[in-house]
Amino acid sequence: MTVPSRANAERSAAATYEPVPAAGRRAAPLLPTPPIVSLRDVSAGYDGRAAIDSISLDVGVGSLVAVLGPNGGGKSTVLKVVAGLLRPWSGSVEVLGAAPGREAHRVAYVPQAELVDWMFPVTVWDVVMMGRYPRLGPVRRPSAADRDAVHEALHAVGMAERARTQIGSLSGGQRRRAFLARALAADPELYLLDEPVTGVDITTQEDLMHVLEAEAVRGKTIVATTHDLAAASHHFDRLIAVNRTIVATGSAGEVLASDVLARIYGPHLVMLGGQAILFDDAHHHDTEAHGEPGHHHDDERPAL
Repeated sequence: MTVPSRANAERSAAATYEPVPAAGRRAAPLLPTPPIVSLRDVSAGYDGRAAIDSISLDVGVGSLVAVLGPNGGGKSTVLKVVAGLLRPWSGSVEVLGAAPGREAHRVAYVPQAELVDWMFPVTVWDVVMMGRYPRLGPVRRPSAADRDAVHEALHAVGMAERARTQIGSLSGGQRRRAFLARALAADPELYLLDEPVTGVDITTQEDLMHVLEAEAVRGKTIVATTHDLAAASHHFDRLIAVNRTIVATGSAGEVLASDVLARIYGPHLVMLGGQAILFDDAHHHDTEAHGEPGHHHDDERPAL
């Protein structure tokens, strides 16, 4: 595999990759009945402008799923609909056997970094403990079990030594680690992660993906958006390509074939020497091309 180059935030990132052979990836789990996530003919958007249209998909328990596609293609919108943060215009959504949001305590949603107020005066420990709040309720204080869960989550992502550091003083990679630790501390059944490894160094990317792979082995379900096709090919057992609607879904070998990529990315994809090269801005998140905001929408406030 060729590792993609890392561009500065202001420049486009050029990613080259080769799909990993099936023998090099964890086998995809069999889809149970019912699936943990089910969407049928779902359309949604912002301010009257569609971001996704007629999306239908099922996600099985224990799956490690990458949602990929061009900027403005609707990747983040899919996650928001599943998380219950955005009500679809049409179609049906079922998450953990209920309507989106009904089982929120069993779901961990981690948004893009731009949605967070990094000046908020909390430590890494405080942020990770927030993952335990759904279990605590409005009045109960953290127990020894809650503190143990936070310790374990911080160790899992390599952030135990930064537990008392103010969250805004961390590097980008450290912030990603801290917010994944918050999700781990919640011990959810379903992880919804918006660009969890975008813009981090290769060591951090590998560390975080190993944590997610371990969670999938435990039977947890992970759905993550990504711009990094090399990471999608190497680490995920199923890929879903979205460009307003689902263009393709399947293994890396199926979805990352050059003819399929051409349908997904259009002019952002070029072929050089028989190898596909994607030119895309990895820091320009799903922008207003189809009404999907790159930062927070007008009715959303940055939050931890």
